[in-house]
Amino acid sequence: MNSKTTDHFEVLIIGGSFAGLSAGLSLGRALRKVLIVDSGHPCNIKTPNSHNFITHDGEKPSVLAQKAKKDVLQYPTVTFWEDRVVDAEQKGEGFEFRTQKGKFFSAKKIIFATGVTDLMPDIQGFEECWGISVLHCPYCHGYEVKNQKTGLLGNGDMGFEFSKIITHWTNDLILFTNGKSTLSTEQTQLLTEAGVQIEEETITELEHEDGFLQNVILKNKSKIPVKAIYAKPEIRQQTDLPVQLGCKLNDHGLIEVDIFQQSDVSDIYAAGDNSSVGRSVAVATAAGSVAGMMLNKDMIESRF
Repeated sequence: MNSKTTDHFEVLIIGGSFAGLSAGLSLGRALRKVLIVDSGHPCNIKTPNSHNFITHDGEKPSVLAQKAKKDVLQYPTVTFWEDRVVDAEQKGEGFEFRTQKGKFFSAKKIIFATGVTDLMPDIQGFEECWGISVLHCPYCHGYEVKNQKTGLLGNGDMGFEFSKIITHWTNDLILFTNGKSTLSTEQTQLLTEAGVQIEEETITELEHEDGFLQNVILKNKSKIPVKAIYAKPEIRQQTDLPVQLGCKLNDHGLIEVDIFQQSDVSDIYAAGDNSSVGRSVAVATAAGSVAGMMLNKDMIESRF
């Protein structure tokens, strides 16, 4: 990497949504010189309302993020830079970085709060509805669609386990296997007895109005009216930088961290959707707070 490093920080936080801002708040209050770099593309960018976050239930995620950013930037040792880190390497007792805008800087430690990218299935309308009426979490959105005719896109063990959970919010559930069912005979029987309809026809389109689902259209041209559908699309890391620096990913494609949000690489932490299956504002915020506090403790311990 070009050695034109212009600024040095104690901590670089890559990603400035809820996990990154929460980590920045902890570190700012701990008097650490911190740079938060964020490219401005959170995965919940289209989500109308965020739920299950105490004192802020029902607020728009972007509004919450702006409030959080204002809180964090009250602390003079924290800097926020709108950009994307595109290259990183370990040098000596720290790291050097380059951004998309050509900025060079260094830091002793890193927190990856970069989130994940959802890989949308090849279903017309899915992406437009994602985060609005195609939902990932009943704890985040289930109350708003309770007791309504609801769909679930899934198959096999995942479809079975997710169906069991969703039946708590509605007794009018259709499991769309989007092709031949891979449920076991026992799973099929249990779901059927619980009143879950199983539909094996391939989905071709989610018919919607401005992201609000109206009908699921099947390959045989039939339409099934539903107001919401749950799904768990495949994911990938937003950036290859954690792997580039040696961080391990688990079987779910998430960064492996311990209970203190530290990766298996010394001086690198991760928090938020990139390292947790619990994808919610509350979970990400908590993880960022833990990462910031424990990273600061790590730096204190290194002095003794």
